[in-house]
Order: sequence, then structure tokens, then C-alpha cells
Amino acid sequence: MIIAVRNGTKKKDLAAFTEGLKRHGVDVHCSEGQSRIILGLVGDTSRIDADRLTAHHLVEKIIRVEEPYKMANRLFHPEDTRITVYGGDGQPRSVGAGTLAVIAGPCSVENREQIVSVARKIQQAGAGFLRGGAFKPRTSPYSFQGLGCEGLDLLMEAKRETGLPVVTELMAIHQLEVFDGVDIIQIGARNMQNFTLLRELGRCRKPVLLKRGLASTVSELLMAAEYIMAGGNENIILCERGIRSFDNYTRNTLDLSAVPFLKKKSHLPVIVDPSHGTGINWLVPAMAKAAVAAGADGLIIEVHNDPENALSDGEQSLTPEEFSSLMDSIGKYAAMEGKTL
Repeated sequence: MIIAVRNGTKKKDLAAFTEGLKRHGVDVHCSEGQSRIILGLVGDTSRIDADRLTAHHLVEKIIRVEEPYKMANRLFHPEDTRITVYGGDGQPRSVGAGTLAVIAGPCSVENREQIVSVARKIQQAGAGFLRGGAFKPRTSPYSFQGLGCEGLDLLMEAKRETGLPVVTELMAIHQLEVFDGVDIIQIGARNMQNFTLLRELGRCRKPVLLKRGLASTVSELLMAAEYIMAGGNENIILCERGIRSFDNYTRNTLDLSAVPFLKKKSHLPVIVDPSHGTGINWLVPAMAKAAVAAGADGLIIEVHNDPENALSDGEQSLTPEEFSSLMDSIGKYAAMEGKTL
């Protein structure tokens, strides 16, 4: 249930009204926009008499939310959410609400020279965040699984060298204890419905980049975000990274129609991963531009200094030079969408 509060309501009156609602056993989340205040009621609202509530002098109108996701719903939070993190240089970098965030780096951290070199080059090209896998979920148990804690240490070194905030994937709850220096925790497609992990992230206050599952609907993606938000962590970034389909000419089918749909239904920022979405490096620039044109709030792109010899996903990685060329054109697309890099 959503309650739109009348303009001009005093804070003390709103506080008293909110406390009265909580006595019905529901959680009340307040969202203050530029023109109105919205109260979102989460829980069993069947004990609340909607007709009586409508007659309250502070209530402008009541809206019943049909979708199962509440806190991620734009009806609960009409304004776009902006998530801001501070890198090693202390400078703020944002995702959402008018900015186009570009996250770039290798699929896996392989060695110091690789990650520091790529970090410097993507920073020079204009990227705002560094991605790199320390713990890697691989389909084959014989494939490179990442450097683990050593990879995290190398990411922290690259962060100190460039100031770029770090985005890296968390695979298990016990790994959280070594993620202190990580700025944005990535939850990969295979863990999108790992509800135990999502609940734990709800108790964490770090931003979470939540990737859509390989065979998940957009509603299931929003419900996964709801798990985290219900625990108290509202700093969620949704990521479209391609889904399985009957065709196999690309690694996945990049569902760009999900971007405007998610933007309409939710206030959370939405980014696109054209690298995993296509699996082919020469398709990445075209789909990155298309993603920006579709309204995406950001991109996550794999960049490797030597793709032919990469230990994972070299076939979908851009070289630093190719990434720099893409960044030169992405700025123009962002400007047309009213976004800034």
C-alpha cells in the first residue's frame, strides 16, 4: 500500500501519523520527492481500514500495489535513485539519476602488471569504476577460478594507483569478511536467486550490482533486489547481462527491452553488460551504444590488455585502445539522453 501525503504536512504531524501506521504491524518507508511525500507500507496491510485511512486529513490518496516487489517499485519511490561511492582518491562517483557510469576492466585479475595497466588505461579513457574478478564462478571446474584473496589485494593496489572504485564479484557469504575495501559488490547471474546470500547483503550497507539470471524474468530480478532491500540495504544497481534463448549465434541474447521496462517499474539504476550479453568483442561497441540509447544508467565492459592470451573471456574483451575509441563515441550518445559521463 502507498499513501501520498498532502503537500505542506508538518514533520511532527507526519511523524505521529507514521507511528500510528506502525502500530498496525507494518513497516513504513518514507520517500520525500521534490513535490510530494510518499509513504510505502510493507507487510500485512489487511488490518488497515483503507476507507478510514482515506478520510485522514494528511492523506491525499491511497494506491494499492499489485506487484510483489514493493521497495524496488517506482510507486514507492517516484524519484530515480542515485548511488554514490568514493574511490581511493576520495572523489565521488555516481550511478543513476542523470549520470552514465562506465565500469571497465578484465574478467579476471591475473597478475599485478595486467590489472594496474588496465586500470590506468581505462581511467585515462574516462571510465569511472574498475571491475575485475578475484573469485570466478566457472562452468568447468578445470577452468581458471581466479586468484582469490591475492586478486583482491591486486585490485586494492590498482585502486590506490588510480583512485578508481572497485567492483568485484562475491560468491559466498564467508567471503564478505575480506571485501572491506571493495566499493560495489557484484552478484553474478548464477547467484541472483541465492536468497541466503541476498539476505546477508541486506544487512550489509555496500552498494550491490545485481546481475539478471541466465533464465530469469525481469520480475524475478526485481524480487531478488527486494530481498536485499527488505534487509535494509537500498543501494542496488540492476544489471541486464543477457539471457538464454534458442539461438546461439551470440553467447546470450541481450534483452535491451528490459532497460526501459525496468526504468518504468523501478527507481533503481539499470546498467547493461554488452560483453556477457554478446560474448563477441566486435559486437560490444554497437550494443553499448544501443544500451545508452535505450536509457541505461551505465555500462560494464570487459577490457583486457592481451585478450588473445586472457585466462577467461578474452573473446568478448576489448583492448584498451578499442575501449578508448568506444568512450569517445559513448559521450555523444549519453548527451543525447541527457546524461553526463
